[in-house]
Amino acid sequence: MRRFVEGADRGQNTLFPECLEDWIGEDNPVRVIDIFVDKLDLAELGFDGVTPEVTGRPSYHPSALLKLYIYGYLNRVQSSRRLEREAGRNVEVMWLTGRLAPDHKTIADFRKDNGRAIRQVCARFVALCRTLGLLTQASVAIDGSKFKAVNNRYRWPARGGGLSNTPGGWGGRTFDRDV
Repeated sequence: MRRFVEGADRGQNTLFPECLEDWIGEDNPVRVIDIFVDKLDLAELGFDGVTPEVTGRPSYHPSALLKLYIYGYLNRVQSSRRLEREAGRNVEVMWLTGRLAPDHKTIADFRKDNGRAIRQVCARFVALCRTLGLLTQASVAIDGSKFKAVNNRYRWPARGGGLSNTPGGWGGRTFDRDV
């Protein structure tokens, strides 16, 4: 008896899409994520829940949640609620997770409980992408300029103080100076 929530078989026929395998191209990046996560030793990296508990409700395997997290990382989907939504409607994510759709709390707890291990996996994934030539060495410039703000409620035109665009206000003074 298995103690994890099991995903559907990717070769199983359904009405839409007929077979998830048919909808995912051979060059799709989700295939790289799938192979990469399957090759990791999650217990060695320190992920919680790799060995299932004997009692209680079956949990999601950490590899399924890690695949979902990496997919969100690559596609700029950081929110656990948006990842939950993607798991229910995106065919790539359905293929990647085996049609599992964890809720946002499960995704957020996975992220919170396995932060150190996720950082190690992301570092390995970036190193793999660099060795495959998918990432280049880019320069990043950060501007640390700080400016003092001089605006307050008395200088703001719409609040009754300062200059306004009425004939006696800002607009009128401009025309008087032009003469």
